[in-house]
Formats: sequence, structure tokens, C-alpha cells
Amino acid sequence: MPSLVIAAWRLTLASAVLLPLAVSGRREELRRMSRTDWGLALLSGFMLALHFASWITSLAYTSVASSTVLVTTTPLWVGLAAPFFLKERLSLALKVGIALAMLGSVLIGVADVVAVVDGRLRFSLTAFTSQSNPLLGNSLALGGALAASIYLIIGRRLRHGMSLLTYTTVVYTTAACFLVAMALGAGHDLTGYSATAYSVMAMMALFPQLIGHSSYNWALGHMSAATVSVAVVCEPIGATILALIIFMEVPGNLTLAGSTLLLAGIVYSSRSEKRMPIRS
Repeated sequence: MPSLVIAAWRLTLASAVLLPLAVSGRREELRRMSRTDWGLALLSGFMLALHFASWITSLAYTSVASSTVLVTTTPLWVGLAAPFFLKERLSLALKVGIALAMLGSVLIGVADVVAVVDGRLRFSLTAFTSQSNPLLGNSLALGGALAASIYLIIGRRLRHGMSLLTYTTVVYTTAACFLVAMALGAGHDLTGYSATAYSVMAMMALFPQLIGHSSYNWALGHMSAATVSVAVVCEPIGATILALIIFMEVPGNLTLAGSTLLLAGIVYSSRSEKRMPIRS
């Protein structure tokens, strides 16, 4: 299935679950949304669509580990932008946590492009991987990270005065509309696939989207955007484990070392958040 079709169905199915709940239970809140709120929510939905379009497409060109590592460089961009757009100061502990998490991501990422050959460390974008176009795939994943950063920053701004159901319904539905338009514009068919394909997409809508992404959006109402973005970097660990089970992509020593640093950064940042007041 084309990557854009997968992303479109994931968000469309998630929106189909949320829309009836929001219309029946949050109708008054939707009416009270200001023009600014609507504008930011629609922009957030567009960024979410761009995130998925870039990231899922990257998986067709590069490895699971490299793609998920680069797409989860989000903490770097959020950490740089949050003081300017959200007026959220980063504590020293949070900076250290971000640094540890980013270092772990880098180690996992270089595991695909470096190797020791005849006692010498060699670097290559293609020699140590069987992927079709790792440079393109890695660039798309990085673009997905930048889009996700804007998505998280807007979410932090809106979630202070907006319920989780209202926010996720508007954002997911907007993202679904953009992704459907992107898929159709690229000449892809949205129907005609196997029952197994639709079952997998339904599982993606339920678990990664409705449970996973909605958990991030819930956290944005209670924690700083930088801290929530650090939690996102645990994705390479889970993705690497699943890639081992499903695709037999065996992680090397650098991947394992990077995973350890990722976890350390997440734990350290989470502890620092308890001592850091959140500014609205």
C-alpha cells in the first residue's frame, strides 16, 4: 500500500471514532472556540498530516531504526523553540535529559551507516544497508520531526483551555482531510486493498493514534512541551524491538547503547518536570 494511503486511513478511522463523541458531548465547547483557536488547531492538523506523510513515506527508503531515530529528534527542535513561542524555560536537568536522549538517537542512527571493516571505522550511506535510498528516507524522517515539533508546540498552547476530546477531534479530522487529499492528488486509490490491510490500518488507528498520540496530547495539558517531546524518543526502542521480531533487523551494539541513553534521558527529564513549574 502507498504510504500516503496508510497515513490517510489511520487518521480517517481515528477521526471516525472521535467525531460522534465530540459532536454529542463537546458541541458547546466547539462553538466557543475563537477564530485564533480554530486557526491554530487547523495548523496543528496540517502539521500532523505532514508529519505522517513524511515519516511513513521515509520507511519505504530507509531502515526502521534510522527513520524512527530521525523522526524523534523532535526534542531538539521543541527545546529550541519552546522558550520563544511558549515562554517555557528549560531547567538544567531538562536540558541534560534532552542531551542524553538526542545522543542516544544519534548512536542508533549511525548504527546503519558505520561499521568496523578490517580494523578501521568506515562510513557509508549505502554499503551497510539494504535500503533503497537511505539519504532520501532520512531526509523525509527529519522533515517529519520538524512538523511534529510544531504540532506539539501548538498542542501545548491550546490544551490549556481545550479538552482532550475537542482538541484531538479537530486536529485528527483536519489531518485526515489533508492526507486524503494528498493521497488522491498523488493518484493513489483509497480502496481495493485486502481485508488484512484494512485490519492492520484499523489497529494503527486504535493503538498508535487513539491511544498513543492522544496520550501525548493529554500530557501536553499537564507538562511542558519539551518534556513531552522527550518521551517521544522512546519510539526507536520499541520500533527496533518490533523490527527484530517482524523483519529480523538485528540491533547492534551502538543501537543498544543508544537505547540505554534514550531511557536515561527520558527518566531524568521526567523527574526534573516534577520540580519545574509549568507556565501557561
